[in-house]
Amino acid sequence: MTRHVGEVMDGFVSSRPDREVMRFGDSSWTWAQWSDRVRRNAAGQLAAGVLPGQRVGFLDKNHPACLETSLACALAGTANAIFNNRLAAEELVYLINDSQARLLFVGHEFAGLVASIRDRCELLGQVVVIGGPADEYEAWLAGQAALTGRHDGQECFLQLYTSGTTGFPKGAMLTHEGVLAHSENGAEDFRFGADSVAQVAMPLFHVGGTAWSFMALCAGGRIVLHREIQFAEVLEAFDRQRVTHTFLVPAVLQGLIDVPGIENLDLSSLEVISYGASPIPTPLLRRCLDTFDAGFMHVYGMTETSGIVTALSREAHRDPANPRRLLSVGKSITGVELRVVDPDTGADAGIEEVGEVWVRTRQALKGYWRRPETVVDPDGWFRTGDAGRVDADGYLYITDRITDMLISGGENVYPAEVERVLVEHPSVGEVAVIGVPSERWGETPKAFVVPAPGAEVDPAELMEYCRGQLAKFKCPTEVEVLDELPRNPTGKILKRELRAGVSGMTPTVIRA
Repeated sequence: MTRHVGEVMDGFVSSRPDREVMRFGDSSWTWAQWSDRVRRNAAGQLAAGVLPGQRVGFLDKNHPACLETSLACALAGTANAIFNNRLAAEELVYLINDSQARLLFVGHEFAGLVASIRDRCELLGQVVVIGGPADEYEAWLAGQAALTGRHDGQECFLQLYTSGTTGFPKGAMLTHEGVLAHSENGAEDFRFGADSVAQVAMPLFHVGGTAWSFMALCAGGRIVLHREIQFAEVLEAFDRQRVTHTFLVPAVLQGLIDVPGIENLDLSSLEVISYGASPIPTPLLRRCLDTFDAGFMHVYGMTETSGIVTALSREAHRDPANPRRLLSVGKSITGVELRVVDPDTGADAGIEEVGEVWVRTRQALKGYWRRPETVVDPDGWFRTGDAGRVDADGYLYITDRITDMLISGGENVYPAEVERVLVEHPSVGEVAVIGVPSERWGETPKAFVVPAPGAEVDPAELMEYCRGQLAKFKCPTEVEVLDELPRNPTGKILKRELRAGVSGMTPTVIRA
């Protein structure tokens, strides 16, 4: 291994020891203070019997201890397996056992849950509670002598689990090389520097939270960490903490622009608002562009690539000559190559032809923990599983997951294309489209619609609206009205629940 994230921390400890690196609520730490905490955490892991190459687990809402643990793992040669704090007991048992975690850091709100399943966690040893009246973490840190030096032989120091939208989650093994490459590539395109202030509001168990944090850290910037999303608090941080860069999902952007009094805040420090993880309705994006003067960047990426691989630039967001590009996820960021490939033949798709998106980059994962499958081919290409197309100017449009495509009467239908049309209707707030069985056509599209605030949805009208804008085989043959769409914690719509009929709602259904 040629590079190590510990070198980055050590460099800033030497050059700016007294400069603030982390703010969390009313607490803050300088580089020197934070480095000491990280090194104590690393020593504590080794004292607890965790060996290089083994995993520690982390279960909490956002907390500085999570980033401390990730950096400590880099020094100790271990890896931090960060678990989704919204998991049910059975899901958590699966991940703790899959990761083979020997040591678990757990937020005080989840300590009872862990206690209830601990006897089913096969290799779990010590559990350290973070925060609350029974906090153990600070005393545990104080009881360690800071580790000197670092372990240089272990590539993976961070293990993030895929969202599990199509099956059991898999532990993506992210490496020093991959995370550093992502941080450097992204810093160039997003213009991160030593004076940047990065807001981290998205969960650290998601690559959007952790990768965004490392992008700021590796640039020498300052992090403002939020324990969880509170819309007013996120907005106030723009003003009070002079945030320059933030990454948010569309659902959060919707919440922010609806906060009363937003016009009274000083938002002038904002340079970049990046967004991604789920499609953004075009009407919402237009409202955001009218509300904020910051540069917007639509990003596309995944856990397996340590984060972002493409971005739609600030300039493209405000280009009146090319409004269609607002539907794009942009072009490859620095250090990333991209292809759109026919998944059956392996040949490159033509301009505007839909195929599978492949990427080649040093950011790519090492592999999936305890799984034998090869994830990067011999030529370095990672197959994303996403369907997309590239226009004549090189802009990428994600049309759907390859596995979400449906075939109606022999024609390929990508649900995202239908969703794009439906969300433009004034009565529609959110929409998701899936394929449902049809005796005549094999499959046809079905739309699940959440009404816009104050609106009523007429399913028959929506189907007629689609017929005026889409080929007949692409038009929904059913419309179901719901109060809300099922989502995972990162905002992705769980289409598997829609397919299974797990909505918990009394729907209004119209069939063609």
